[in-house]
Amino acid sequence: MPRQGDRRHSPRVELYERIVAAIDDGTFPPGAKLPPEPELAALLGVSRPGLREVLILLQEDGVITRRQGAGSTVNQLPPAPGLERLLPVETLLGPGTVRCHRRAVELEEPTDFSGYHLRLAPAERACFWETVVEVDGAAACFAHEWAADRSALRAADPALAAALGDPPKAPARPGDGDGPATTMLAAFLDTGCALTARGTLGATVLGKERGEAISRPPETPAMLLTQTVSAAGRPVLAAKYLFPSGAPLLSLTPRR
Repeated sequence: MPRQGDRRHSPRVELYERIVAAIDDGTFPPGAKLPPEPELAALLGVSRPGLREVLILLQEDGVITRRQGAGSTVNQLPPAPGLERLLPVETLLGPGTVRCHRRAVELEEPTDFSGYHLRLAPAERACFWETVVEVDGAAACFAHEWAADRSALRAADPALAAALGDPPKAPARPGDGDGPATTMLAAFLDTGCALTARGTLGATVLGKERGEAISRPPETPAMLLTQTVSAAGRPVLAAKYLFPSGAPLLSLTPRR
């Protein structure tokens, strides 16, 4: 699940948005199979290598599922209430001693994922947090969370901008901020602001960087939850939550 740092108006981002728009307008509805890569590339007027890169990103973002020999299928929207009940990862992971370790805090230019889901203009900046959530001392989730530009957060609710703290002057290093920490979603929920969300579930692998962080092979299977959280009618947070195999089962019942 690598973060891609290209500007929103790169050809890859534009292709990503074209495919998502075709899904949103019903051209490729949830549950439908996308055309085979040669056909889809010809339909969109792009190269097959470029299309394949974007399909990989769409799978990582939970939009589609790709299976070798079976093609790509548009993921179904999750049924309500399910994961549409807005709960932080710390609660979803159920009982146990939960601790968050902040690995990165950065101000970023729009990426493929954050630019689309947060509707960021090229000049806007997203605040990015990478947090490892442990349960009973074992890594159970990698949280990659992007907040909308601070001006947009203040317009939705000033408390959301305040929840992020001061803007970072430089990227945090892995291991910084090992004191009390939370996921960004938990910080936003603590403000009491009225928030709504939509999300998707998909499958992926842990990857090299995250595998090295917890001494697991990069090909370790993982579940991917993506969420877009909105306040006052506009998206304020976009997130990818990666749960490696062996993580506790997600609990949809709030802990007391």
